[in-house]
Amino acid sequence: MVKQIQHDRPGCIACGACAAVAPDFWDMDANDGKSNLKNCEKVGDQEHRIINEEEFDQNMEAAECCPVNVIHIIDKETGKKLI
Repeated sequence: MVKQIQHDRPGCIACGACAAVAPDFWDMDANDGKSNLKNCEKVGDQEHRIINEEEFDQNMEAAECCPVNVIHIIDKETGKKLI
């Protein structure tokens, strides 16, 4: 199943939780302190990245620990928002 991370970066409060649990995918910007989704496509003010099954659990944990719910994971086949 193909999934996509969608990060609503403007809503990020720079807590660092995503980078702490999934450092292979997330880091903190040195300029504004907000999180960046690594190796992503910029879509307006959002960041998008396709992930595979092996990458899903780590990114689901990052999304679940986000206190402001700005990390979403979408099932690309069905369009269903998983978080």
